[in-house]
Amino acid sequence: MSVATSNDIVQMILQAGPMVRFVLLLLLFFSIASWAIIFAKHRYIRKARKESADFLGLFWNSHGLSEAFAASKRFQHSPIARVFRVAYVELTKISKSQSSSGGDDVTDEASLSQEMIAVDNVKRALRRAVNMELTGLVKALPFLATTGNTTPFIGLFGTVWGIMNAFRGIGVMGSASLAVVAPGISEALIATAAGLAAAIPAVVAYNYFTNKVNVLESEMHNFSADFLNLVERDLIR
Repeated sequence: MSVATSNDIVQMILQAGPMVRFVLLLLLFFSIASWAIIFAKHRYIRKARKESADFLGLFWNSHGLSEAFAASKRFQHSPIARVFRVAYVELTKISKSQSSSGGDDVTDEASLSQEMIAVDNVKRALRRAVNMELTGLVKALPFLATTGNTTPFIGLFGTVWGIMNAFRGIGVMGSASLAVVAPGISEALIATAAGLAAAIPAVVAYNYFTNKVNVLESEMHNFSADFLNLVERDLIR
């Protein structure tokens, strides 16, 4: 874009009516907020994916859950590591409770019932932890969806308003020549362009981040299932 074209666009914005300028300011807010979310969310999800992959490698190569728990504290950005820590703490509480209440007089049937209750408690803890992590991962993504859905219509409203003013000016001047019509319409069309400029990056980013969140959600569910299998194998014999 040449300097002259940029100056023309700035002049058209400055010469636009109050409503069109308000629409442009509103679109500017949506655009700035969307880009801030895009950069922050990209950084957050990139760290989450990298640390989750590192944690999974460490978990399956560790010699015990306690060792994996101690090492997992290094992965502060990994949702899978946080899910594991919640489940491990719950499992530790259950183990302490069973140790304090256990005895030689406990029948096999009662022991099996306690073990099944323990598995259910761990399962609920995993489900709560996964839901909490998903809430954090999708945070601010609805704003991107709202931006992508609404800003084109906001820009269109500014364009329609500007064209209305342009035609009203034509009626006042009594002339419909191109020299009279073109400036007003070109000013009005800036709002539509601004709406699309705000919407397109937001829609692309929303789809991209939604896909990455779905991948992380699948990995958390897979890890939860594998962890439950380990717990059932150790508790129920």
